Amino acid sequence: MATRKELTAAVGERYRSSDRVEKARILDEFVNVTGYHRKHAMRLLRGHDGSRTGRRARRNALALLWEASDRVCGKRLKALIPMLIDAMERHSHLDLAPEIRGKLLSMSAATIDRALGRIREGLGRQRRRPAAHALRRSIPIRTSADWNDPAPGFVEADLVAHSGPSARGSFVQTLVLTDVATGWTECAPLIVREQTLLSTVLTELRKQLPFALLALNTDNDTVFMNETLKTYCDTANIIFTRCRPYRKNDQAFVEQKNDAVVRRMVGYRRFEGLEAATLLAQLYRSARLFVNFFQPSFKLIAKQRDGARVHKTYSAPATPHQRLAADSRTSDEVRARLQETFAGLDPVALLRDIRVTQERLAALTDAEPAANPGPIAQPIDLFLASLRTAWKEGGARPTDRPIAKAKRGRRRPDPLIRVTPDLRKWFEAEPWRTGSELLARLQAEYPGIYP
Repeated sequence: MATRKELTAAVGERYRSSDRVEKARILDEFVNVTGYHRKHAMRLLRGHDGSRTGRRARRNALALLWEASDRVCGKRLKALIPMLIDAMERHSHLDLAPEIRGKLLSMSAATIDRALGRIREGLGRQRRRPAAHALRRSIPIRTSADWNDPAPGFVEADLVAHSGPSARGSFVQTLVLTDVATGWTECAPLIVREQTLLSTVLTELRKQLPFALLALNTDNDTVFMNETLKTYCDTANIIFTRCRPYRKNDQAFVEQKNDAVVRRMVGYRRFEGLEAATLLAQLYRSARLFVNFFQPSFKLIAKQRDGARVHKTYSAPATPHQRLAADSRTSDEVRARLQETFAGLDPVALLRDIRVTQERLAALTDAEPAANPGPIAQPIDLFLASLRTAWKEGGARPTDRPIAKAKRGRRRPDPLIRVTPDLRKWFEAEPWRTGSELLARLQAEYPGIYP
């Protein structure tokens, strides 16, 4: 190595003083003798040895400045380096050679990021949210045109927020599952938005479904797009898909039930806390039987476009129970179990239980006194009699009533509360007195108190 350095020093003087042709000849001889790469040999003979010591010193100084700036990006560090070097040298924290100082000041933002690249990789830092984007890309997209008459068990899922007029704070949400083939709908409250709780509630809803859950299609909400739910579906052999971002029509089946079932049953009030979640769970226990066994609905069969017009063909109205029983892919065991459940259901009793729970939910959000124990379920005959004239009262669902606002009371103490008996006695004795005259007498009777 010493011989190479001596040779470089001797040949370098002759190389720098030669013309172009002579430089090419000297360079050829130098490369043959030393075995250096031609570009590296050119830098050595020009006098820019490019030694690793100089580059290492510059990189170490840049790393020190980067750490002192609290690891800002290259564009911000480029603007900060002149001020930072002056401040650190002023307080004896840094002593840079003139050539290193000049190179640091002349570095571009891209060069700074490139020089710090290996340092950042060694820290194990990751780009912002790479896992979320990679996870979302790993979940296939399914649109409304991709269902192709699926078997019962291909389900769309969505969340309905019960936040009321403001989305601030924590509030209860409803998880809605809707089967594409039959329209079978299950609902359950979530007291908080949390993926582990979502998986637990999904397990309970699977027990209530009359068929096996084969596929789950959700939107791109982060409560669905996470490793917890994806692992849950992979373990249970459930096909996990998602809709396109900002395309609600891809989830037309569950979006329709959000309004026809959840909003119709619950309304748009704000519900928060354990008590509200308990009442919602009680409401959905009755609503699932009422909706799936006694609420017929239409189902889109085909669409045909004629210019700007779209002609839609719907099936005859049928309940989810009827569609499930009529499906050839439903087993006889499931049909028998559903028929047994249907035979024991009383729609009037279910509707009465729904109304009572709705009344309790409305009372909970209307801030009624806690001493009120809430409505009590009427006997069936009285409730049935009330249905005959319910149309005269307008809206039947208590959750549709506007929220009763509390009456605004006095905000300041009444300054005349102590002398009210005296004022009443004076006015009854001399009712022709004006307010100014009564105030003057009050000031005379109580000097200094009523200015």
